[in-house]
Amino acid sequence: MRPDYILDEEFRDQTFDDNNTKFKDFENCTFHNCDFRTCSFQTVTFIDCTFFDCNFQETKVNYVSLRGVFFNRCNFTAVNFAMTDQVIYEFHFKDCLLDYSQFYALKLKKMQFINCSMIAVDFMGSDLTEVLFDNCNLRRAVFIDTIANKADFSTSYDYAFDPDKNKIKKAVFSVDGLKGLLEKYDIVVK
Repeated sequence: MRPDYILDEEFRDQTFDDNNTKFKDFENCTFHNCDFRTCSFQTVTFIDCTFFDCNFQETKVNYVSLRGVFFNRCNFTAVNFAMTDQVIYEFHFKDCLLDYSQFYALKLKKMQFINCSMIAVDFMGSDLTEVLFDNCNLRRAVFIDTIANKADFSTSYDYAFDPDKNKIKKAVFSVDGLKGLLEKYDIVVK
């Protein structure tokens, strides 16, 4: 089936489901206060799209392509991104709720997370090279077998990051973040 192509559209206060997303390509579209919770995103492509105040909570993300996509103030609680298209992709989050989401084994190079709540997010096995974590709450986030070379954690907080279980060459951490890097040693940092 050939996908429908939607260009330069603006969507406001709309509830989406599989009927209006499946096999669709959205390019240069803007979404305001839209609800995607019942979508499974089967064979959907978003190119140069921007989302504002949208709800993706517990959405099933299956075979979706995100190319040049920006999410602002969106809710992604408990979303598993593992099935996103990893061939050509670029997506970023600002002021988003990403608690309990999963980025397991994804290549997220140069991605930006700005002012996001990321409690208990799973980054196990992910490539976080040059990722920016700007002022993010990373409480109980899982970093095991990640490549976080040149990643910037300097303004983020409440993380526990084992340097022995991750590659962190030239990653940037603040002095306040040392506690999270040394947590496994059960020492006190003042």
